[in-house]
Amino acid sequence: MDNGKAQSFICRMADKEVYYCMKKELCCCLFFLLLLSSARTQQRLVDSLTKELQQSMPDSNRATSMMRLAVDYEAVDTAKAYQAYREAIKFASEKKLYYQLGRVYQNQSFLFNSAANYEQALASLDHAIENYKKSGHPKAKLWEANAYNDKANSLKAKNEFQQAIEYYLKSISVIEEHKLPGGLVGKYTNLSTVFGDINEDDKQTEYAHKAVTAAKNGGSRQDRFMAYFILANAYSKQDSNRSAKMALDSSKIHFAEEDNVDNIDILLSYHLVSAQVFKKLAQLDSALYFLQKAYDISKAYNYSYGKAESELQMGAITIMKKNYVAAEKYLLSGIKEAESVNYYGMLNDGYKYLSDVYAVTGRYKEAYEYFQKHKQVNDSVVNMESKKYGKELEKKYETAKKDAQLLVQHSEIERKSKLNYILITGAVMLLAISLLLHRNYRQKQKLQQQRINELETEKQLTAVEAVLKGEEQERTRLSKDLHDGLGGMLSGIKYSFQTMKGNLVMTSENAQVFERSMDMLDSSIKEMRRVAHNMMPEALVKFGLDIALQDFCQGINQSGALQVNYQSIGIDKVDIEQTTAITIYRIVQELINNTMKHASAKTAIIQLSAIDNGIGITVEDDGKGFNPAILERSGGMGWSNIRSRIEYLKGKVDVQSERGKGASVHIELNV
Repeated sequence: MDNGKAQSFICRMADKEVYYCMKKELCCCLFFLLLLSSARTQQRLVDSLTKELQQSMPDSNRATSMMRLAVDYEAVDTAKAYQAYREAIKFASEKKLYYQLGRVYQNQSFLFNSAANYEQALASLDHAIENYKKSGHPKAKLWEANAYNDKANSLKAKNEFQQAIEYYLKSISVIEEHKLPGGLVGKYTNLSTVFGDINEDDKQTEYAHKAVTAAKNGGSRQDRFMAYFILANAYSKQDSNRSAKMALDSSKIHFAEEDNVDNIDILLSYHLVSAQVFKKLAQLDSALYFLQKAYDISKAYNYSYGKAESELQMGAITIMKKNYVAAEKYLLSGIKEAESVNYYGMLNDGYKYLSDVYAVTGRYKEAYEYFQKHKQVNDSVVNMESKKYGKELEKKYETAKKDAQLLVQHSEIERKSKLNYILITGAVMLLAISLLLHRNYRQKQKLQQQRINELETEKQLTAVEAVLKGEEQERTRLSKDLHDGLGGMLSGIKYSFQTMKGNLVMTSENAQVFERSMDMLDSSIKEMRRVAHNMMPEALVKFGLDIALQDFCQGINQSGALQVNYQSIGIDKVDIEQTTAITIYRIVQELINNTMKHASAKTAIIQLSAIDNGIGITVEDDGKGFNPAILERSGGMGWSNIRSRIEYLKGKVDVQSERGKGASVHIELNV
């Protein structure tokens, strides 16, 4: 999937909201009718709701049931669905049920979107937002934020990327301003994909990282899958292939295909982005495998977008394999699908690929014809103003957010000032004498206690520092003694034995014994060097923390005990003192040792990243998990050593784990 075309599809499944009918949960519902039950089942639901509406019920319940009837009609008779929506809107308007009216308009927008009537969908969403603002319902703000997000999706479907960015940011602003639960992961992934559409690579990666952070801080397993998945797509688009593969591996840990059997968006996107990553790693057969799976899924649901994208990319890969006959077949079919629904981004690539095929095979007239088509589409897809406008909108959003925060703070300060003035005025005469008498005493007591606390803290840190430095000094001394002393002696003995062998006449039996002894001596030298390396790795002293951790992970992988993926972000820009580097290395080493001893894990991920005030460490595994509460009462030296080192670096640690769901340890260190 070249040029970030993954974005257009991924946005369709990045953001979901809860409602009684699962078909409404997809971001861009251009094919949600495919997920419904059979027409016969839907007709039974329609009949049931029709009977229900003949009974007496509260007005709010009646408005909701009328909306449900319209939703269920969509799979049976579209004309009746439009009529049912009009009747629901009329009833809710007469009764001034603003919240229910907003929900009706918002659901109606999905029906318009499914018919590609984007202008009517946008108008319907504007009515929904207007009614949510009038409503005092506790969920009105949440659905207002969702409506902004749905409006952005409709604008994106029209290739109006500038306005789409504006409404995605507006949706996030409402969620943050009112501290609404959930939803940020999907919004951040939407923004990442739309910035990818206009080739703003830095912004695409930035919002993908924000999605990962939001998912780690309380997101569901599906949120974590989505966030890492979007990050993999962003890295792949920028040709950061190693990072893309690592992010894809992280998403795979949280991906359960059996939980997404009916979610065509997620399955299709997963296969498309996997193909993109393998393509850029030059593993073309693996890329074709995932694209074929994507095409099979799209064909089963008659989904034009998925068929077009997978066929065009299979054409691109068969060009790389120089199979031009197959490439032409894939590309013509993919272009036909894309032209039927005006997917301009895909047509841009498809025309270019087909022009290349015809040029290579000597069909220059057709090559020129398709190159002209490619040029026309390319000129109209995105211009530089899209990028500029996207940046300006984000700047406006950040400025508005800061202004709102300052306004809230100013109001709070004024309220507190008035309250304090009233309290002080009433109490000043009663407390004046006692304040004068005890002020000096309290001040001295406070300073003394503060000094005691500082001394205790300083003493504890000094003790920990001394222990850690002493431990590392002893490790270094022993490492040098083993390597330089015992290692040199063993090497000398081996040299002497080899010299003796040339001067001795031995029987065949004695020669075999002598060779076995030499083999045992070689094994002893290797084991001594391994022990010395573990006590103080040379790579850490010579090349720094990042190289040392790469070397450590490579050693674990070669041993076969555990498959470890290591990723560093921005560490090369951080100046880390050697004592601190050793401490961080020991923390990671101890965590991985615990994983190998206790977790029964197959894979683990180590991520070292530069953060605003220091360094972040994340270690995750897919092992059997445990109850984090046992760490508080654990008497083992391993976890105690980890905590001591973290406290020494003034850091904090968060452990997330459940039985059977692996473990995740996140550490932030002030370096």
